[in-house]
Amino acid sequence: MRAGHQGTGPGPITPDGCAVQLYTRLPIGPEPDVIASAVPAGAHLLELGCGVGRMTHPLLERGFRVTAVDESPEMLEHVRGARTVLSPIEDLDLGETFDAVLLASFLVHTGDADVRRGLLRTCVRHVAEDGCVLIQREGEDFHTDLPRERVDPSGFTVRIVSSEPVGEGVRSVRAEYEFPDATWTQTFRARPLTREQFEEALGEAGLRVDRYLTEDRIWVRAVPMGG
Repeated sequence: MRAGHQGTGPGPITPDGCAVQLYTRLPIGPEPDVIASAVPAGAHLLELGCGVGRMTHPLLERGFRVTAVDESPEMLEHVRGARTVLSPIEDLDLGETFDAVLLASFLVHTGDADVRRGLLRTCVRHVAEDGCVLIQREGEDFHTDLPRERVDPSGFTVRIVSSEPVGEGVRSVRAEYEFPDATWTQTFRARPLTREQFEEALGEAGLRVDRYLTEDRIWVRAVPMGG
């Protein structure tokens, strides 16, 4: 397990505390549409942290080519129709570039600043000169609107129970997912970033914001400096 991360519930748990069986149950959100609106039709996408393919599969259905990367072999077993690569994101070096690189799931907010730098370096290493990097940020009230819960129409409840400071700007977040027949929890470390801190982190890696794709500024299209 990664330091400060843990998960409980049925089935395998990944190094960052994610439950594989849980992610096979979660519905597809608006993310594929957001991504499709920001990249050329038929683009070759590098999806970092693909999990069980919750976004991979709808992107394939929209005509994109996807290379899907995850550090969990149990997650990758569920991915169909895409080239898959087993690797921690920060260590990835495929020796090729892509039309777009996806860094979703709030990974840019990892509690370890060195890991965040590694994630962004991987994005830069793999994005074409005229390509883009699509990043999903935390909402601005992610750590303050607590506790909160949402009942999904499909019949499960997700709760963000707490976000507690653990030092040096890092917080420990606890989430619960309650289904009629099973409950999973995940505890993970996250580093809140203001818009200015986020853009500074991008600049350090050689990226700049091209535009914010959603009104809440959660989804961002970034491009290489000079691009």
